[in-house]
Amino acid sequence: MSNNKKSFLILVAGGSASGKSTVVKNILKKAGAHDVLIITHDDYYNREDDLTMEQRIKINYDHPDSLDNNLLNFHLSELLKGNSIEKPIYDFVSYNRSDKTESVNPKPIIIVEGILVLTDKRIRELADLKIFVESDDDVRFIRRLQRDINERQRTVESVIDQYLNTVKPMHYKYVKPTKRYADIIIPNDTNHSVAVDVIAGKIKDIIRGNNNE
Repeated sequence: MSNNKKSFLILVAGGSASGKSTVVKNILKKAGAHDVLIITHDDYYNREDDLTMEQRIKINYDHPDSLDNNLLNFHLSELLKGNSIEKPIYDFVSYNRSDKTESVNPKPIIIVEGILVLTDKRIRELADLKIFVESDDDVRFIRRLQRDINERQRTVESVIDQYLNTVKPMHYKYVKPTKRYADIIIPNDTNHSVAVDVIAGKIKDIIRGNNNE
């Protein structure tokens, strides 16, 4: 991607396990978009090398302070300037940021996905499009339970405890209120095809414009 073509930045927020990744996948499939960079906000959890495993487990990962938004803001600013970055990688098993990083180059479409991605004003102001994905609380809990057990080696008890003590209260305190910043709200309980079509159409226009330059 040449430096004179600014990337189109999309932020996708919504409750834990609301189906953000599925919605993004459907949008890109509908748009026929392949040259897309997807960044997960989870990779920007703070590095906690000075804490023990027991202490790291007790961190409230659904609070905005658990994330290094200074680094994310810097990285997104660099990508929008046409520069590459070394993106952090988070290890959900060790509850800490990995020693490894991933070299990432800017692409015409950049999507940042995360429950708290709309909480930081600096990051919101970089975005060209802000999306909030909504889903029923019970559905989100079931999805989260299945994901954390199957993909993150968590126990049923730990997932339930985390949900009741941090995930649910933080959702209503920090995540859900950011819905007001969204340009588009997608209800993901039933059919979200209309919203997907609208966003996919916008992405097609961007790709077409880049190809014509």
